[in-house]
Amino acid sequence: MTITIASKTTLYDRDFYQWVQETTEKLKMKDFDHVDLENLIEEIESLGTSERSEIYNRLATLLEHLLKRMFVDMPQEFNGWENTIREQRKRLKRALKFSPSLKNYFTEVFDEAFVDALEEIRKEKGYKLVKFPDTWQFGRDIDTMINVDFWEQ
Repeated sequence: MTITIASKTTLYDRDFYQWVQETTEKLKMKDFDHVDLENLIEEIESLGTSERSEIYNRLATLLEHLLKRMFVDMPQEFNGWENTIREQRKRLKRALKFSPSLKNYFTEVFDEAFVDALEEIRKEKGYKLVKFPDTWQFGRDIDTMINVDFWEQ
C-alpha cells in the first residue's frame, strides 16, 4: 500500500523564510501584483496578536510575583521574586515604548491578568495557606505598575 502525502503548493507553505524574503523583495520593487496578499495579511495580523499576547503574559507574570513578594513570608525568595518583577517591568516598558497604543490594552486586560495570576499562585503547593486578596488593591495604571515597589509601602 502506498501512502501519498499531498505536497504543499505555495511557497508560504513550503518555505516560510524564503516566502518572507521574496515578499519583501516584491514589496521593495513595488511588484504588488505578485505579492501573496492573503498570507501577508495573515502574518501582519498575527504580529498584532503576538504583541498583545506579550503584554498580557508579562503583566500576569508581574502580578504573580508582586503578589508573592507582598503576601508570602519567605525572605529567602524575595530576591528571586524581585528579579522577576524588574525583568517583567523592563520588558513591559520596552514593549509599550515600541507600541504605545497597547497601553489601552494593558488597562483593558488588567483584571483578567490579575485573576489568571491569582489562580496560578493558588495552585502552587507552597502558597495554599496564604491569604491573597481577591482584587488588586493598589494602583493599576502603567506608571505605577512599572515603578512602585508595593511591598515597601
